[in-house]
Parts: sequence; structure tokens; C-alpha cells
Amino acid sequence: MTIVSILKVVLVMLLWAACYPLITAGIQLAPHMSFAALRALLAGSALTLVAMTLRRPAPKQLRDWGLLALIGFGATSLGFVGMFHAAAYVAPGVATVIANTQPLLAAVLAGAVLKERLTPRGAAGLALGFLGIVVIASPQLLSGASRTYLLGVGFIVLAALGITIGNVLIKRIAGRVDAMMAMGLQMLMGSLPLILTAALTERPADIHWSFAFIWILLALGLLGTALAYWLWFSVLEATPLNQANAFSFLTPIFGLAMGSVFYREVLDWPVFVGAGLTFLGVGLMARGGTVASEATVGPDDRSKP
Repeated sequence: MTIVSILKVVLVMLLWAACYPLITAGIQLAPHMSFAALRALLAGSALTLVAMTLRRPAPKQLRDWGLLALIGFGATSLGFVGMFHAAAYVAPGVATVIANTQPLLAAVLAGAVLKERLTPRGAAGLALGFLGIVVIASPQLLSGASRTYLLGVGFIVLAALGITIGNVLIKRIAGRVDAMMAMGLQMLMGSLPLILTAALTERPADIHWSFAFIWILLALGLLGTALAYWLWFSVLEATPLNQANAFSFLTPIFGLAMGSVFYREVLDWPVFVGAGLTFLGVGLMARGGTVASEATVGPDDRSKP
């Protein structure tokens, strides 16, 4: 990976890490699905409007529109449903571990769909990255489960599967369509099931339209979603999915660091040990962790001997 790609993907993980406290604060001010639908609708509208203003091309092939619809249903619809509901049922540590099975699931699916193959170094990197997350979350994993544990786990698995499918299909379509237009359209399409679910199960009047909620929605929708997904798409245009996806293990570490800096949360030894393992795993993946087929190799990889 080039330095530019690494910087982009690290910024994406920082933005996604910032989403968790914003979601936690936002669901106190709005029903879950209404909040999720507003996030997707705002992000999709912003990206699509900017893309149209810049005269970026819309997808021309029906196949690409179909892939964008599937990406929207997976990454946006299923991903947001699981993400916004899971916090009510599962402790953050357990949620972190289960959510971070996504790079492992994606590695399996990428092998079948994208013909990306992990090298021994890459397999070791993914294993170390996941082990690091388990170590970080170990205090909460050992603290016991609530009666609604299985329901919460189900929501997290739903989100992980949706994001996995979305990421694989984003890599599949990367390079064929404009990044900004594609991500805007998939979010708009993915927002439709969320809007329908919110309309059938919640009362939009329950949204507390305060300055705090508007600020949270803007930050989450424009920075944590629109900007993050546009950057993520541009990374996947030049980098194998497994290699870029390994950086997802950094998201909970960045989240813990933000908690320490802004909320003075205490970081115990499992955090530092787990972070060390995760950084080592990501480093292994970033340096030759994937062998991609010619169809999926990006510019970053064609320059390598």
C-alpha cells in the first residue's frame, strides 16, 4: 500500500470510531430507526448533490445499478439496523469482538468473489488483529451476559454480515463507477428500507430536534458516513479488500483512545497488550498480506515487483 492509501484508510477508521459515541448520544434524542434513516438520507443526499454539481457520471450499466442496490441494502440498511439496535442489548466489549469478525468474514467472501488470496503473512496478520481485539474486550467478555444477550448478538452479526457483503461488492464495482456518485446512490437506496421501517414501527414526532441532535446528525451523516465512505471507496479502487479491511481492527482502538482523551476513561493493561497485537497484525497485512487476481489488483499493487 502507498502512504496516501494508508493515510486515507486510517482517517476512515478514525471517522468510523467517532461514530460510536455519536450514535450513543443520538439514540437518546431520537428513535433508533428514525435516526438511522436520517443518517443514511443525509449522507446519500449530500454525496449525490455534490457529485451532480461536479458533473460526475452516473452508472450507465444496469448491472452496476443492481450492485449499488445490493451494497445499499447490505452496508446501509442491514449495517445500520444492526449497529443502531445492538447498543441497547450487548456490552461494548462483546459488541466490539463480534463486529470485528467482519474482516474475517470478508476474507472468506473475497476469496470466492474477488479471487483475493491471503498470504501466510496476511493470515497471521488477520489472526493477530482479531486476537488483539479479543484481549482488549476480555474484561467485558468475562463479566457475564444479560437476558437479551442473544438478541444483541443477532443484531451485531446482522450488521457484520451486511457490511461484509457491502465491502466485497464495493470492491467489485470500484473503478467502474464514480466513487462519490456510487456511494451517494447506494446510501439513498439503502435509506429506503430504513425509512419504511421507521414509518411502520416508530413515531417521527418523537425526534427531539434540539441543537445537540442536529449537530450530532450533521457530524455523523457528513463526516462519519459521507466522507468516510467516499474515502473508503477510493481506497478500494487501488488496494485489495483484505489488505484495506485489516485496518478495521484499528477502529475500536481509536474509539478507546478517544474515550480516554475526551471522557477520561481509564485504559487498563489489556488495552495496551491488545493494541500492540492489533498494530502488529495490521502491519503484516499492509505489507504483502494479499495476493489478488489481475482483475482485482489496483494501482498500489501493480507497482510492486
